[in-house]
Amino acid sequence: MAGFLLRRLLLAAGVVAGAGVLIFLLIYAVPGDPATTALGPRASPEMRAAFRAAMGLDRPLPVQMARFFGRLLQGDLGRDIWSGRPVTEILFEALPHTLILALCSLGWSVLLGIGLGCMSAARRGGAFDRVAGALSIATIAIPPFLIAIYCLLLFAVELRWFPAIGAGTPGDWTSQLGALVLPSFSVGLAWVGYIARALRGSLIEVMRERYIIAARAFGLSERTILLRHALRIALVPVVSIVGVGFGSLLSGSVLAEIVFARPGLGKTVYEAVLARNYPVVTGAVVLTAGLYAVVMLLTDLVIALLDQRNRAAL
Repeated sequence: MAGFLLRRLLLAAGVVAGAGVLIFLLIYAVPGDPATTALGPRASPEMRAAFRAAMGLDRPLPVQMARFFGRLLQGDLGRDIWSGRPVTEILFEALPHTLILALCSLGWSVLLGIGLGCMSAARRGGAFDRVAGALSIATIAIPPFLIAIYCLLLFAVELRWFPAIGAGTPGDWTSQLGALVLPSFSVGLAWVGYIARALRGSLIEVMRERYIIAARAFGLSERTILLRHALRIALVPVVSIVGVGFGSLLSGSVLAEIVFARPGLGKTVYEAVLARNYPVVTGAVVLTAGLYAVVMLLTDLVIALLDQRNRAAL
């Protein structure tokens, strides 16, 4: 177990370092002068020089990267070029909103996907299975931003069931929960099809195993066999999909935060990109890469706990 955790932590550190190097190279490759873009063409040479010095753009790229990773090892992601606030403080103020949205979206995906996959496997080849297959493909094919817009128009504007924008009234959990329904549903619906199709195929394969045949011979009902014996093993590929999909849910939260005017990491990064606030953008990319690496580590551990055959990998 210790060796497994060490290997995964080293891999996570490599992912974070790779993300930091990549974002630096992308920023360096952006055409145009960041100082002129941010300050406007009427800015004086002295103002542009001060801007470059404040952002560290007056130094060679290797020096900029070395300074960034040196601060990163100390937990320092730099300072916002406009407000002067620490980037870590800005990102961790926005992060809880994005994590709550991503986790609620994941809840929609898992709840609907597992239910749809189980019923499809139990009624394989029937009318429900065909309808569920069509719905699964539809949720995969329709872009999340389109789902978000139609949810906004139908449930918020037309029916007025949920608020259209915002994150709810601070301190009122019912208001905050109501404001969370539409954005989380629109983001999470995109992964329902992946989970349902993967679980259906996995369940059909598991139901052919010898221990399932033995359970039928002992007279257990199909419902008991499916839910108590087959589902745990069949969930292994679903857990892998959920782990991989977490990064997509984080990126999908950006669109939801923009469409529904919610505070969060995605909205913060969007505004930082428009303002050419590179320290915030770089810090957000590194933070997201770190979160993704942690989720993948937890995914591997859950898979090993669900299926004893995978514990040898530890």
